[in-house]
Amino acid sequence: MRELRDILKVLADLRAQGEPAALATITQVKGSTYRREGARLLIRRDGTTVGSLSGGCLEGDVAEAAREVMRTGHPRMLTYDLTADDDAVWGLGLGCNGAIDVFVEPVRNQPGLDFATLLQDTIDHRRSAALATVIAAPPGPARVGSRMFVPEEGQGRGSLGDAALDARAAGVARSQLAEGRTAVVPVEVPGGRIELFVEVLTPPIPLLVCGAGHDALPLVRLAHELGWWVMVADSRPAFATRERFPEADEVHLVEDRGVPTAARIDRHTFVVVMTHNFLHDLEILRGLLATPARYIGLLGPRARTEKLLAELAKQGEILDDAQRTRLYAPVGVDTGADSPEEIALSIAAEILAVRNGRPAASLRDRRGPIHAAVPS
Repeated sequence: MRELRDILKVLADLRAQGEPAALATITQVKGSTYRREGARLLIRRDGTTVGSLSGGCLEGDVAEAAREVMRTGHPRMLTYDLTADDDAVWGLGLGCNGAIDVFVEPVRNQPGLDFATLLQDTIDHRRSAALATVIAAPPGPARVGSRMFVPEEGQGRGSLGDAALDARAAGVARSQLAEGRTAVVPVEVPGGRIELFVEVLTPPIPLLVCGAGHDALPLVRLAHELGWWVMVADSRPAFATRERFPEADEVHLVEDRGVPTAARIDRHTFVVVMTHNFLHDLEILRGLLATPARYIGLLGPRARTEKLLAELAKQGEILDDAQRTRLYAPVGVDTGADSPEEIALSIAAEILAVRNGRPAASLRDRRGPIHAAVPS
């Protein structure tokens, strides 16, 4: 997602300057490859690029093809078979053992439709969508490079050249959206079949950081580098500022009890509470437990969390099993992190593991002190 956000920003600048460009996208992989389907590389007229398709071994060759695509206006499909044991492969310096298809197209808008703006709007509103692009087609109404934008909710935009085909493509795109899977899907048409590259676009990970102290700074910076949608909330006017958090997408100056309504919190949202104040944490936690947030991380030792939960229980608010499952306290992966930067890395790693359904040694599962001495 960080890659897409960077590319969209550069595309906006190029469009304003009227400068041509080409976009290369991995549409299909087989075997072991450095990047997967949906990875992108934007190539400017001067040969400079944004994004990546590999560890650096393919970009030069793709850039050469992109110059031809910009010159002719015709898209191309490039195939790199990294399983071959020949001079051509070794000449590229390829280190993976797989095959990659890369679709290279000139950057252009269909009449009356700006896909870059649609994608940016999807990101800004944290929605899911799919892009269905024709990457191979027999003679007929569907042209290679034509595409449709299909949001999770609402009508599709764009056309593949035929109303009946558009309806079928929209159905295919919604099926892939439901599966959450980017893939090349064959669609039978009169005279043969077309190949649709259906790319599922999910929103950036939404991270809400409650507390704008010194140790929140590296967490916000790291989350921004990862392409997440970063929100910061704090009740102190001197701390909750854009100047202090230029990398944040949203900065909210809000009292503790107003956090759940000031920030957009849905079932995809990850929250980290790090105010370093017991009463502030108590009020914020009380509000967060009533939201659908997927993850609520609390900074501090386990004993502190137990005091917070005991205080809530005194007030008649006892956590059920579902709420406890969402609570990560102490927050972070058990890496022995100590500095604010290391702690930020520990937290981000745990969030990524939870989001991707991967096991990680969370600090909440550790028995004993967080900062136990490392054996020599």
